Parts: sequence; structure tokens; C-alpha cells
Amino acid sequence: MVGPCDLFTAVPSMNEPATAGPPAHDAAPDAGPGADAAASQERPPRERKRGPRAADVQPTLEQLAALHPQLFGAVFRPLKRGIFQDLLAAHPDAFGQDALKDALGFHTRSTRYLTAVAAGQARHDLQGKPVEAMAPEHVHHALLEVFRRRQARGAEDLRPKLRDRIVQAFEASGLSREDYEQLVRGRDEAANALLDEAMAVAAERRAKDEALLRAFEASGASVERFAEMYGLDPRTAARSLERARRGG
Repeated sequence: MVGPCDLFTAVPSMNEPATAGPPAHDAAPDAGPGADAAASQERPPRERKRGPRAADVQPTLEQLAALHPQLFGAVFRPLKRGIFQDLLAAHPDAFGQDALKDALGFHTRSTRYLTAVAAGQARHDLQGKPVEAMAPEHVHHALLEVFRRRQARGAEDLRPKLRDRIVQAFEASGLSREDYEQLVRGRDEAANALLDEAMAVAAERRAKDEALLRAFEASGASVERFAEMYGLDPRTAARSLERARRGG
């Protein structure tokens, strides 16, 4: 299993133009980024509206970074829903509504921002405090979008790594397979096929973890001794046993 950043490691230092991908609903009054990510991915390219250019939003982005470096600085963090209104209320004379909306749209469509969402980070308020868990469907669709961008840049087939990241996101969600699929499955056949592969891998691993837990409980041994008996790394065995206790 790859770690949270194994697939999406080095990212550009500049935001990328928002020409496609999950819409940036943090720029709108009543939603959060990725809320309609599935609909965006399924919409034909000709129907997608081109976002603002970097040159148009850069002054506002720099202003945001100066005011809230913990959110818009060197490290991007997912924004709480309603951040648009929060910024206007906190800085009533600093931003025009249209300029702020465009800047937030550009920011939340950037690869750096989507990478933070794909990692399952919590949403943060203006003080940089986590205030809300990221919805599983937002994590999933951000994963697909960042994968799509990275895959377009190189010849390596990243699907196996993406599949493993979907497994990881599914297990972290705490949802049943049925509930998770209901949230994330769309009309993209390739994405759905990869989802099916990930769910099969997760089911197989869960079965192995449950068998390992039964053997561990019957052994009466410590985790370290049990791992030695089965030729396992103690940390790997502990993680497998904990997953089994959580039910997957």
C-alpha cells in the first residue's frame, strides 16, 4: 500500500489554469470544492467553462497568501465551506466579490490544492484550524483529477498506484462498500472499472486481515511473538490486526 503522498509527490510551485477538473465551489457562497466533481468529469469538454487566467488572479492570490499564509502560502490546505463569505466578512475593504471568487476558483482547481483534498486532509477555517472532515466523494474525485493530470504528463501507467490510493481512501472513509460506491460511482466507465478493481483488492485484504485476527486471537501470543511465528513485520501485523478490528 502506498502512502498518502506516494502517487502525487512533486507538484508545481504555481497554480495551474482552471480549464478542467472539479469546480471550485469554495469560490461560491454555499458549497465546498469538489461538491460537483463527478458532474464536472462527466460533462463533455465543450460544456466546460474556461476559468480565469493566472495573470488575472495573481494579485488577489498574493493578497490572500499575505493575509492567511497558513491556508494560501507555501502549504495549501483545504478550505472550509463558506470561506468566501468568511473572507469578505474578515476583510470587507480588501476584495471585490468577483475578483475574490475568481481567485478562489483558480486556487481550488490547482493541482496543489486538489492534492491536499486527495490526501483526505480536513477543511480549515481562516485561522488555519481543521473544522470539518473532507467528504469521501470529494477525496475520491480529487484523486481521479490529480491522477488524470499526472498521467497526461508521462508514459508511466499510474493506474495501479491510483487503485491503491482508492483502496486507502475507501478504508479511511469508514463506509461500507455499498455506501462508498453510491457516493463516488459516476458515468465514467474507466473510473468505474478502476473503482471495481479497488473494491476487489479491499475485499481480499479484509478477508486476509480477518483470518489473521482469528489466528492471532487463538494463539494467545503477543503481537511481536505472533509476527515472528508467521514471518511478518511486527508493524505490518499490527496494522493488519487493527484494520480487522475496525471491520476493514
